[in-house]
Amino acid sequence: MLNVLEWLHARRAAYGHAGATAAGAAPGAGSAVSPRLTVVVLSNNDPMTRGQLRRMAELAREEGVGVRWEDARGGATAPLRTVGGLAAALRRARRIVIGDPFSRYVQLLLTLSRAPETVVVDDGTATMEFVSQLAKEEPLVRWHRSGTGARGLRDTAYAPVSAAARKRLTPRPGHRVEVFSAMPVEAPPGVTVTPNDFAWTRERFGPPTLTRGADLVGTSLAETGVVDEEHYLRAVKDLARAYGATRYFAHRRESTEKLHRIGDELGLEIVRPELPLELIARRGPIGRTVVSFPSTVLHTLPLALAGTEVRVSACDIDPAWLTEGASPRAQGFLAGVTGTARDVVRLPPAPAAGQ
Repeated sequence: MLNVLEWLHARRAAYGHAGATAAGAAPGAGSAVSPRLTVVVLSNNDPMTRGQLRRMAELAREEGVGVRWEDARGGATAPLRTVGGLAAALRRARRIVIGDPFSRYVQLLLTLSRAPETVVVDDGTATMEFVSQLAKEEPLVRWHRSGTGARGLRDTAYAPVSAAARKRLTPRPGHRVEVFSAMPVEAPPGVTVTPNDFAWTRERFGPPTLTRGADLVGTSLAETGVVDEEHYLRAVKDLARAYGATRYFAHRRESTEKLHRIGDELGLEIVRPELPLELIARRGPIGRTVVSFPSTVLHTLPLALAGTEVRVSACDIDPAWLTEGASPRAQGFLAGVTGTARDVVRLPPAPAAGQ
């Protein structure tokens, strides 16, 4: 949802108004009905994610944006109820604004649209993979998926819907596609790329108070089966010791059990942000050094914290940390996330990890 507010701010700055927009959306994505933007939140059941979305919904309303909350995963009949409730608006829409092109929910909703304009507003690392797959005319598959087992079978069964959605995300005569993102992307011909510089965040919050210590930013790489959890925990321990970190900002998808270990065994204060980390950091207080593994924040935090003395540092993932089930693309993709990050200090993998 933060990306939608940034997109709306950029559009107002460029054109003086938001324009007529309508769409269905996933968590963090938006839609609108002319003449005012309305964000449709397809909430999931994760308490931390729902909490962040609730707080972002409050900020959106303060900015004059309407919010439509959908408990899209609240029971067996919820998907049918949600899709049915949004179908008419999607068919009338002149512009669709979405946040996660890999979401099956969003893909399903896209198949109901005939809008002449589609905008993808996302600063996740998956945006890089999405644009790459779009350019290569490949199926839309998240980079960390191995394509085997039950998940691979589900992907195969869902392939017709995904293919139809991909068509809606492909520019053609009479259909414009825009990507609004802070991530470094090289869009295929016909796709307009608009950079997100976090101007709304900087204007709305801060500058932050800086602490003398360092903060660590967590990832869900262990939860997605990419990185071995024991290697990850050793790396966190080494980084905390090397940089004097006392706080660990948890990713919303990190497991409670892993976070308990980080807090109890490593002695770090676990912070569960109630807002996206870019807003938390901009409001402060924040450490003068922020250390992160390969993730979105390596690209977004330097923009949100521009003009401050905060140094964002990137710790690479050692190939030895990867699990046997990690996607063959994982190592190259993660290296690309850190390698393309601007205005960050690139650190070697934590030296004692895996030893």
